[in-house]
Amino acid sequence: MNTVATVALLGVFLTATAAVSGNGSTETLMTANPGDIAVLPCYTVGNETPSLTTWTKDGREVSSGGVSASPPPAGQRLVVLHDGSLNIIGVLTGDEGSYLCSSILPVNRSFQARVLLQVTSGPDEVSASISANSVLHNGTVVAYRGSSVTLNCSAFSYPSQQLSWAFKGASYSNDTLASTSESSLGFKMENVQPSTQGVYTCMALNTVSNKSVSKSTELLVYYVPGTHPDCRWEPTQDPSYVHFICSWFGLYPTPKLLWGKDGAFQETDRLTAKVNRSLLSDGQILTCKAQHQLLNLQEEKSCSFTLMSPYPVGDPLVTALEATSITLTCSETTSSPPANTTWRRGLQQDSIVTGSKYVLSEDGPTFKLTIFNISKDDEGVYFCRSENPFAVRELEVYLTVKAASSAYTGAIIGVFIAALIVGSAIIVTKTLYSSRHRICLGGGFGQMMEEENGDVLSLVDSDDEQIFQDTVPQLPPLTNGCHTTLVQIHRIPSSDHEDAESSDTRPQQQEDTEQTQEPADLVKF
Repeated sequence: MNTVATVALLGVFLTATAAVSGNGSTETLMTANPGDIAVLPCYTVGNETPSLTTWTKDGREVSSGGVSASPPPAGQRLVVLHDGSLNIIGVLTGDEGSYLCSSILPVNRSFQARVLLQVTSGPDEVSASISANSVLHNGTVVAYRGSSVTLNCSAFSYPSQQLSWAFKGASYSNDTLASTSESSLGFKMENVQPSTQGVYTCMALNTVSNKSVSKSTELLVYYVPGTHPDCRWEPTQDPSYVHFICSWFGLYPTPKLLWGKDGAFQETDRLTAKVNRSLLSDGQILTCKAQHQLLNLQEEKSCSFTLMSPYPVGDPLVTALEATSITLTCSETTSSPPANTTWRRGLQQDSIVTGSKYVLSEDGPTFKLTIFNISKDDEGVYFCRSENPFAVRELEVYLTVKAASSAYTGAIIGVFIAALIVGSAIIVTKTLYSSRHRICLGGGFGQMMEEENGDVLSLVDSDDEQIFQDTVPQLPPLTNGCHTTLVQIHRIPSSDHEDAESSDTRPQQQEDTEQTQEPADLVKF
């Protein structure tokens, strides 16, 4: 068993053999760990057995043996074997150094060989740790986005070592984040982001034996976006059903979602609920709840929308002239989920598509239908039809098409009526203005009519005022701004008209009459 182990050990640690000038000797580089059994070779040419072999280290003999030599004492740690090799049992760190083998071969020939023995140990006691927010049951480390993470690595190697941290992630990999020749290596990462999620490896390398040992730890970065889940809907192939979709992307790990109040949360970032339209009603509220490990157990994020039936609005009556173009408009802003709005024509509600005759367009919530080169055939009813998952509403628009010649009929009638009204107003105003002094007498139009029936106004001289004072009532002064005049009306028979006229022509009476023509506010009749 020891022989097999020795041969295997030699195969592992034999790293270089070089010729030594002059005497045909060779030099071999070997490494061994403390406690190992190391066999240092000497004569390796041919099948001859040396009669005597002596091993020296740094000029001092450490062991000798051979056919002609006496057997080594019991318990000796360094023993020369029959082929001249030096067997070291339980290698110590002090055994390292340069060994010289001198062998005497038959026929008085000699052979020398050099072996450089290096004693190495480790890397041993390798440890790697990541200090973060929490550790899962499988050893995976969890950090929250924006937090700080500390990485520590340590190991022991003889005679020297190199420690390094390496990273491998989904987005990129870095062979070396940090390194040192000391026995420990640590560094701190600030403001951890999702891009730093991955596997971190601490590697310890013995620089003499090139033996390396590594330990890896996975780091997960948990994060929740500042947004809420998104609620939306989409139609299905079966018009009796509708899909309500709740999604919450951009967070780690996967959230748990639930539609409605009943049921269990499902671990997914996209949850679909298939609902029969008959179960939906106007004003109904649909809610999707979301849970995540970074949220408190009592804290939930959600999204919801209130179902509202569509209500398209617009002008129900539209008039256009032949050979012109017109645009029918319809707006729908109340529907939730948003309605699908289309234009249709006729009682059969034939679908309208964009072409040379019609152009359909949208401007936000406003849906437009432009009709080109209008003719009498285009006259009729058009429907703006809005449909969402649980209701259909229509706006009926009736288009009237008129001939181009009839466009002036209304204008002519309007001008005629306006001229008639203005003319009537002018005539009435002029009549009132010309009879203003009669109206101010208080009798109005009735007194004017009496004048035409033969009533006579008698002018009385101021000297004769006393005579008629008892028979003519005195009118009190008016306050409406009109001048007052005392009048007495005598109805004279037709036969007496000539006498009255002849008496009125007397010169003296004319003079008196002229004297009585004073300012209107002083004249009395």
